[in-house]
Amino acid sequence: MLTDDTLSRIMQQYPVLRGLSSSEFGELFETANLLQLAAGTVVFDEKQRCQGFPLLLSGSLRVVKSAASGRELRLYRVLPGESCILTSSCLLGDTPYQARGLAEEPLEMVVLPARVFHNLIDKHIAFRRYVFQIFSERITGLMELVTAVAFHKLDQRLAALLVGKSATIHATHQSLADELGSAREIVSRLLKGFAEQGWVRLGREQITIIDESAIKKFAEL
Repeated sequence: MLTDDTLSRIMQQYPVLRGLSSSEFGELFETANLLQLAAGTVVFDEKQRCQGFPLLLSGSLRVVKSAASGRELRLYRVLPGESCILTSSCLLGDTPYQARGLAEEPLEMVVLPARVFHNLIDKHIAFRRYVFQIFSERITGLMELVTAVAFHKLDQRLAALLVGKSATIHATHQSLADELGSAREIVSRLLKGFAEQGWVRLGREQITIIDESAIKKFAEL
């Protein structure tokens, strides 16, 4: 059973649920569970059956596809107020996960039982539209990812990744490699090349963009 404070936070992050009646809302969450997970926790894994629909209240969830070599490619990130389309797909199709979900940082989430998710999809148009709107947005992002992996060189993808972040990036070379689905050694070599051209300055777990226009132009080649 969830507390009133947790229910209030859910309503703030997922306003689509405000259309439910008080009795529906109470019934909806009487069987839901609040989970608090440490950074690095595997939330779900490949070939695992889906147990419920997550509503993130804090933190972030990274969804990745792993190769036999151990390398990972980040597919997308789920933030509070958003939904995981892989979970939705598994629930709707009654299929196991085809990727892994990891807690990027300490996170809190409420997990709706599969039965509750299906009831919402069946009975509430607003919730159904919300789920499929997220589907549309995520698929667009995944298509962009496929295009980048298939048609852009890794150095261009790295440049685009850097431009999409702040002027000073606090990240390890390994974390950047994970986002690109590459190896740390390759990313480190490319970053060193960027530094030699005067585009960035490298520090300990920090990258400062010096010539944003040059690196942006390179990313768009």
